[in-house]
Amino acid sequence: MSLRLIAVSALVAGLGLGGAVIPGLCSESDAPAVPVPRAVAMTTGQSQTAPEFTGISNWFNSQPLKLADLRGKVVLVDFWTYGCVNCVNTLPHVTQLYSKYRDRGLVVIGVHTPEFPFEHSASNVQAALKRHGILYPVAQDNNSQTWNAYGNQYWPAQYLINQNGKIVFQHAGEGQYDEIDRTVARLLNANS
Repeated sequence: MSLRLIAVSALVAGLGLGGAVIPGLCSESDAPAVPVPRAVAMTTGQSQTAPEFTGISNWFNSQPLKLADLRGKVVLVDFWTYGCVNCVNTLPHVTQLYSKYRDRGLVVIGVHTPEFPFEHSASNVQAALKRHGILYPVAQDNNSQTWNAYGNQYWPAQYLINQNGKIVFQHAGEGQYDEIDRTVARLLNANS
């Protein structure tokens, strides 16, 4: 066993016990983690109905939610996992968006879909919510059923859903924070 493999094994074991975040660990190579540049604003003809949450093992900060019950609201679904540095880098922006627009009709729902076995622990997810000051609802998607329903492929990924339950914008990776903010504001003003 190489020294590097031993070191990585020790880090992974330590992460499973402590829930710490080590930058770059969620990348699959020695290269630094690079955001996936993908933002798509959809026209009305392209919009698809957002899939319901499915296979959720736990809800944090909320009773179980259904998108059908949130019609009339703008919803941001944020796929993330606490062990991914790119996800952690987006959390301040997501929490800021929630604080800014929650009283105007924005609902943010984090969908924590684990990449590694230690990320399946509900107590580790709860600790991450506390560590990052996350107050919005978070669904624990341990079997990736909601992830698969959305056809999602990336951590992090955001889906904006309009008041009629249609996905009108999606973005994968870090960045596009101003564009996401503008899209939320536009959707909320359309309902005013």
